[in-house]
Amino acid sequence: MAEPKSLSGLTADQAQEFHEQFKITYTAFAGIAALAHLLVLAWKPWF
Repeated sequence: MAEPKSLSGLTADQAQEFHEQFKITYTAFAGIAALAHLLVLAWKPWF
């Protein structure tokens, strides 16, 4: 019998795998964005 799928069409295992990769990618994006903001603040402070 096939494993039930969610609204996204992913199985539970596929959704878990996607979520793990998403967390890594989002954390990297947020880290790069924070670094860019700090570099701009150091270059041209607005306070």
